[in-house]
Amino acid sequence: LPPAVKQPPAITAQSPKNYIVDPRDNIEIKCEAKGNPPPSFHWTKDGVDFHPEADERVQMRGDSGTLVVDVVGGGRAERYEGEYQCRASNSGGTALSDRITVQLSRSPLWPKEVIDPVQVKEGSSAVLPCNPPPGIPLPVIFWMDHVLQRLSQDERVSQGLNGDLYFSNVRASDARDDYICYARFVYTQTIQQKQPIKLTVQPGSRVDLYPPRFLSPVGASSTKMVLKGDVLSLECIAAGLPTPRIQWFKSGAEMPWERAKLLNFNKTLILANVTEGDDGNYVCLASNRLGVQRHTTTVAIEDTAAPYWLTGGPESRVVQPGEQTTIMCRATGNPKPSIRWLLNGGPIEEAGNDPNRKVDGDTIILSNLPEGTSAVYQCEATNKHGSILGNAFVNVLAVPPRILSPMNKVYSAVVNQTVHIECKVFASPQPTFMWYVPNTQTCISINGFDSAASDTLVVPRVQKGDAGVYTCHVQNYLNKNQSLARLLIKDPTRIVQPPSELRAQRFGVATFECHATHDPSLSLNISWFHDGYPLPESPRHELEGSGLTIVNVTEEDVGHYKCRASTELDHAEAEARLTVIDRPDSPMDLELTNRQDLSVRLTWNPGSENNDPIKEFVVEYEEDWFEPGVWHRLSSFPGSRNSVLLDSLSPYVSYRFRVVAVNSVGPSEPSLPTERCLTVSASPQINPSGVKGEGTNPTNMIISWTPMRGVDQNGPGFGYRVSWRLQSSGDAEWTTETVLNRSHVVVSGTPTFSPYEIRVRAVNNIGLGPEPDVVIGYSGEDVPLESPKNVRVEVLNSTIIKVTWEPVPLESVRGHILGYTVHYWHVRALGDRRRRRSNREVLEFQPVRTHGVVPGLRPYSLYQLEVCVFNRKSDGPASTRQQFHTPEGVPSQPENLRLYRPSQTSLKIDWDHPELINGRLTGYSIQY
Repeated sequence: LPPAVKQPPAITAQSPKNYIVDPRDNIEIKCEAKGNPPPSFHWTKDGVDFHPEADERVQMRGDSGTLVVDVVGGGRAERYEGEYQCRASNSGGTALSDRITVQLSRSPLWPKEVIDPVQVKEGSSAVLPCNPPPGIPLPVIFWMDHVLQRLSQDERVSQGLNGDLYFSNVRASDARDDYICYARFVYTQTIQQKQPIKLTVQPGSRVDLYPPRFLSPVGASSTKMVLKGDVLSLECIAAGLPTPRIQWFKSGAEMPWERAKLLNFNKTLILANVTEGDDGNYVCLASNRLGVQRHTTTVAIEDTAAPYWLTGGPESRVVQPGEQTTIMCRATGNPKPSIRWLLNGGPIEEAGNDPNRKVDGDTIILSNLPEGTSAVYQCEATNKHGSILGNAFVNVLAVPPRILSPMNKVYSAVVNQTVHIECKVFASPQPTFMWYVPNTQTCISINGFDSAASDTLVVPRVQKGDAGVYTCHVQNYLNKNQSLARLLIKDPTRIVQPPSELRAQRFGVATFECHATHDPSLSLNISWFHDGYPLPESPRHELEGSGLTIVNVTEEDVGHYKCRASTELDHAEAEARLTVIDRPDSPMDLELTNRQDLSVRLTWNPGSENNDPIKEFVVEYEEDWFEPGVWHRLSSFPGSRNSVLLDSLSPYVSYRFRVVAVNSVGPSEPSLPTERCLTVSASPQINPSGVKGEGTNPTNMIISWTPMRGVDQNGPGFGYRVSWRLQSSGDAEWTTETVLNRSHVVVSGTPTFSPYEIRVRAVNNIGLGPEPDVVIGYSGEDVPLESPKNVRVEVLNSTIIKVTWEPVPLESVRGHILGYTVHYWHVRALGDRRRRRSNREVLEFQPVRTHGVVPGLRPYSLYQLEVCVFNRKSDGPASTRQQFHTPEGVPSQPENLRLYRPSQTSLKIDWDHPELINGRLTGYSIQY
């Protein structure tokens, strides 16, 4: 209502009906109301008038009826427990608050007690009692140890609804002396501690397994009654070894899982907001491999309820003089509540007869009301479960139309939006409304306009042509009035480049782009949402322009990312999904079956592929005899497989296997290894590779080979049978030697550089390997006997010569000919009579060559050279020494040029000789 209009009081804020307070804090009982004139406040406590001014510990706030009790300053909180009700009054009537029951939160101590140790046998069940003290409200229970660490709970150890700690079976590691139950009282924020409980576990030489039996609830059946609309909580905790598994179902009906939750490792079933259809038999099934036990709870839903409003409580009325109106009190409950009416806080029966008022059960009919009369009616609905109170005032006014909406208000909208142009008016009686649209004198319901609510004009799907000035005319029999509003139409916001679906590698970078257009007169803001929630600030979220970059991507970043382009008038949205990919998780549950002599079936369960398909599984093996702890790749299989036959295993190997999953990101961590798998012994299936024979001096030959892997030895007593004979001996007998734990044999007394036939065969206690191939080896080499003949030198220019020679006979090389070497050295420059020591330089040429080019010589110099053949042993004798000289070459540049200026017309120049003259120096050329 307008501020100048008389208004009866109405309660706007109050404390809850059941008000629990901390006895250590000041007590604040809220009561706020509005009205014109401003209401005054009065209180009752336990049905008797309560005067705050008579108690120095109590104050009423000046701007409301709220009471503040000073407990911190020394008041006793217990004195102020009770039932309070606030009355707000002005000349228009009296409104009542709910009855507010003030209770102190209590957190009593545990009684002093001596708790005997709990002794159980290993494997048996145990229950540690909590028995918390009662409090208002009931405390929250949890278990900790003496260093205030929460005790871990799981399928085997868990806390029941009553606060007790249950052990389905006890292990030796459960023994300790500091099981402590704590009770936390919410309102007082205090925690009380029970005396520690000691659990002693008696170890047994043998722990017997046993089937499930129920610890809570006990027996095979129970019953439970729940009020309609409340929460149903069922619990099943079972003993057993192995630890039982708990399952729930509803007998003869579907479990309403959309409202149900399983908590406490499936031991607690929670069903919210129960209805009549939730009654029936709920079955809890406890099972382990020794048996199954079931407990059936018969649940009855009692349709009882405290009173509640069907239509939101009685509604206030502003009426014109002589008008008829009704006030209704539509309340229900179970049992059906009784209805009591009050007038201005007192029983309506005590207000006297009024011919204009008729009370008919839950309805009051008022007629022929004179101007200026007003009152507040209270409706109270009560049954055995409680009561509710509602206030409704009746105000009889005759007021000409008063415009409440701002004059000349500007509305802005974008194309195709629906606009609501308001013309808020207060008048009694209600006025008539007439709307005029821009550029026409036609009113409402034209060109798609709607004015179903008289004080609001609805313009659907506005277009540019709908812009302009709108006029609202209002009138009742007392007067008339009008309001003007202007409508501006803007271009809509559109996303022209939406974000694209992304796949990003874990710890990688993901970048979304989003570009939008908008009306140029408006400012645009780009914001991002993750799975429907605003994107939080994070150093990993980089907003640059309209784009979003996420760095160090993790699993928590997976989801839908929405780009919202918004102005103050509208917004446009587009979204895309981010999928985070990573290496697969390790395969698990490896199992070996169908064991044969040299094969076994390996089965596993794949780990999570982490949003990227597994391409292959790699099977690796490790053996503990030859290379313990070293893993080798055995084979790979398609990513669709999870069971393979390993049928190419080596004999006499103690295998362990593990599996690695591979996707496009990379390989997973290896799985846990299998148990050991020993294959049978067999004779070797292969012989060693890399067999060769080479001598280290002219009278021996060393036969060597690459040692075979341990997994190829195939049995105990492994060794090598080495045989050799001169290639020129025809079919002579082989000389044979068997060796263990080494990979060479030394043959002595051999002729120089002679070819031998060699065989190396693998053997073990089971038998021989396959027939080996024959390899040709050679005994040791010696120094070549002859030098190259007819060595000639051809000078090609001042720095290059060509050397030719005749090859030596191959038999004189006494070894593998590796080539020819040209040894050459600088003797002196031709202009210098003194010989100067110079290092020899060597060039090597392939054995098929009979000539070679020697570059990099000094011009105008005397050189000498020799040619040798060489094998692996050494160079042979040198050829006859050859001597030659190189022709003149270009000198190097003069050095240290210096300029002098003895006069204005002449220069003096001097310099040092070139470092390399390369011939006879004939003069200098000066250029300028």
